[in-house]
Amino acid sequence: MAKRRRLTRAAIGTLRRVVRALMYGAVGGAIVLIVVFVRYLDARPDLAAWHGANLDEEFRADAGVESFQEYLALEERLFQQLERLVYDETAATPGTVIDRYHRGSLADPRRWSPDWNRTFEWKPDGEATAGVLLLHGMSDAPYSLRSVGEPLRAAGAHVIGLRVPGHGTAPVGLVHVEWEDMAAAVELAMLRLAAQAPGRPLFIVGYSNGGALAVHYALVALEDEKLPPVQGLVLMSPEIGITGLAALAVWQERLGHLLGLEKLAWNSILPEYDPYKYQSFALNAGKQAYRLTTAVQSRIAKLGAAGELEKLAPVLAFQSVVDATVSAPALVQGLFDRLPVGTHELVLFDINRFTEIEAILDGDPREEMLGLLRRSDLPFALTLLTNADENSLRVVLRTRRPGVEEIGQLSLGLSWPSDVYSLSHVALPFPPNDPLYGGLQVDHRAEGLQIGKLALRGERGVLRISAADMLRLRWNPFHSYMEQRLIEFTGF
Repeated sequence: MAKRRRLTRAAIGTLRRVVRALMYGAVGGAIVLIVVFVRYLDARPDLAAWHGANLDEEFRADAGVESFQEYLALEERLFQQLERLVYDETAATPGTVIDRYHRGSLADPRRWSPDWNRTFEWKPDGEATAGVLLLHGMSDAPYSLRSVGEPLRAAGAHVIGLRVPGHGTAPVGLVHVEWEDMAAAVELAMLRLAAQAPGRPLFIVGYSNGGALAVHYALVALEDEKLPPVQGLVLMSPEIGITGLAALAVWQERLGHLLGLEKLAWNSILPEYDPYKYQSFALNAGKQAYRLTTAVQSRIAKLGAAGELEKLAPVLAFQSVVDATVSAPALVQGLFDRLPVGTHELVLFDINRFTEIEAILDGDPREEMLGLLRRSDLPFALTLLTNADENSLRVVLRTRRPGVEEIGQLSLGLSWPSDVYSLSHVALPFPPNDPLYGGLQVDHRAEGLQIGKLALRGERGVLRISAADMLRLRWNPFHSYMEQRLIEFTGF
């Protein structure tokens, strides 16, 4: 018996030593991985003036700004500060022909007029028939919805293209901004629209992160009588649900602060070759996107439980079935499936089936789309823009409406470009003839880069702009259809 107890104690001691060794090994392995990870991130290109300038004239929700006019005055001071702290600094250093923060470069925003990084306000020739607020995406600028706003102004709308806080200046703007700052700016712009178009319907067009801000405002306005209500929401590639991993990025940022390594606050540090979109991406931007979408989901749940979603304005959304930033299933599950039956519609852009791309696809969304079209319980209208058949570039619309068994079909008279296999997250707002992002050759009076036509062939690892960026579609071959639907939806 005593011998058995000794053997038992020996076995337990051995087990403890093994467990202790495994724990030490796991901790040691984790430390090694963290060290390797940190060294890899810190080996990236050096930060520049546009990554660290203290742009403290940026709008904050608690800044005491109470009107849209005050917001614009603050924005003016912000851009003066940008000149001093960024452009004047880079003027003393050797520049490159593609860096937007070097005066006179091919990406200098001042090659285009006006500077579309700033808030713009368009008043119609006569009395406004409606008010429209345009909200761009994360790391973008008001330019991204310029082509969407032009036909609305021509139709009689008072249009505001808001520069959302943190944007349009330098990538450092996204290091400290909070989503609450963005939401507060949206409220100021909507109050301005209501004053400029009294008694007229108000609409919000939101792209990507701007789509999340649009939905958030519409939900808040259902409960806050001081805010002007929305008559309709138009969403393009809306950011409704993103991975929770975006929230975990904050630990990388904190580790950087702890070690005094500023580069760890950045997800990417890249050449700034785009005059209206940051290429370097701060981790805080992903964190704020996650916080905003979480707030939207929370409000949807709360208002849904109270039966208040019935009051939400009609929603029209456009989304590519393949999107590297947001997903169509997240949009369906996170928003459209949770709305009561009404006048809401989701338009999905399929991939180009004529290219025979399926053979090399990393997952085909076909069955998921067809499953949606077959659903008899859809609470919203679903429209799929897809090839008429697999032997044609011509596209048709297939639509399923709530309570209707038959799937309608309509020819658009439009076709896929033969060398394009899908849309992308960044393509939807831009027409083919956009002077910066379009795919058609245009008159370059400003002689700037036409980013939409950058698709060069040669050896890898040679160019400052990655092949992945150059091959990503920047324009929408079906923009005219989207514009037509937008005009119909707003009642112009």
